[in-house]
Amino acid sequence: MTRASQAPDILSPEFAANPYPSYHIMLEDAPLSWHEGMQSYLVSRYEDVSRAFKEAVYTTDNYGWQLEPAHGRTILQMSGREHSIRRALVAPAFRGNELDQKFRPVIERNSRELIDTFRAQGSVDLVEDYARHFPINVIVDMLGLDQSDHERFQVWYTAIIGFLSNLSQDPEVAAAGVRTREELAAYLIPIIQERRENPGDDLLSALCAAEVDGTTMSDEDIKAFCSLLLAAGGETTDKAIGSLFKNLLEHPEQLAAVRADRSLVPKAFAETLRYTPPVHMIMRQPAEDIEIAGRTVPAGSTVTCLIGAANRDPRRFAHADSFDIFRDDLPTDTAFSAAANHLSFALGRHFCVGALLAKTEIEVGVNQLLDAMPDLRLEDGFTPTEKGVFTRGPASLPVRFTPS
Repeated sequence: MTRASQAPDILSPEFAANPYPSYHIMLEDAPLSWHEGMQSYLVSRYEDVSRAFKEAVYTTDNYGWQLEPAHGRTILQMSGREHSIRRALVAPAFRGNELDQKFRPVIERNSRELIDTFRAQGSVDLVEDYARHFPINVIVDMLGLDQSDHERFQVWYTAIIGFLSNLSQDPEVAAAGVRTREELAAYLIPIIQERRENPGDDLLSALCAAEVDGTTMSDEDIKAFCSLLLAAGGETTDKAIGSLFKNLLEHPEQLAAVRADRSLVPKAFAETLRYTPPVHMIMRQPAEDIEIAGRTVPAGSTVTCLIGAANRDPRRFAHADSFDIFRDDLPTDTAFSAAANHLSFALGRHFCVGALLAKTEIEVGVNQLLDAMPDLRLEDGFTPTEKGVFTRGPASLPVRFTPS
């Protein structure tokens, strides 16, 4: 089996500091490699990763050990009719009129409230003071939960993401994720039961009432979905906002274009998802022996799909290492659907159900931030750096602007 012996180990500090040189080596010389510490095959090329997301032979059985201890059993572990029905139960809240009419005002309000805390200051850390809070606040609000509990959800969110990112299997991090599952259940189950008796005009009540072909969601189903929403919906949007502004600030001519023409915001988001994706890897487990890059991977193996590498595969994207919101090989009209050219929302039956929610949050957030900070610029002397391996984004992004 090919090993990416020339590239820094995926768990090394060198890789964490900048994974892209390693991705280059994998893409060219080791499209399939075995990682002993993770007990996983690493797959880097676009064609192979997209197959892993679309072909039925690649299952999500790995989520039984990867996600279930922190979330409970979620829609991501399901297949066939069970998955189709469960997706049909939750999807309506995240698309069309339900999203635009009911939840867009929630998104706008939460963004505006955060911006109001710093618009008169003339400086802000966009990661620490905005991106870190915005998506979690939105989710808590959408679910109709007490806004005073935002900070509790921040703690739970951090613990869940720590569990999911725990590639080195640190036992303390794992234990914190399991504790969060118990704490979140103790908090949410009584509220779910109360909403069944006294439904409101919120997402939690909608999930309680949802029914497809006689199937409804149990209290545990709803709790697990809320836990998944907290982690997936929070982490991706958090990282995406920070990365989008980092990319634009590092390419001032493109920032100027977006500032002048706000219809370019979706293009900037799509290119950010490709160029600096919030999630760099997703695992799959083949149900039978499969061939990848001319070699056989045994059934039941863990296959780590390196999205961060595949999205920069020069076989798929021209000038793959360049941030370019005007590129013509990443059409915006499909960038937030299961037909997307980038792989950051996965593809196929497990395409991210919250993709349009993320798009709406980004459009609202970026537009409101640009309105409040039309002349924003990086703090003098500051060079942004990214942090993370499983998920990745700017660690900090201090900017200055004329107060309003």
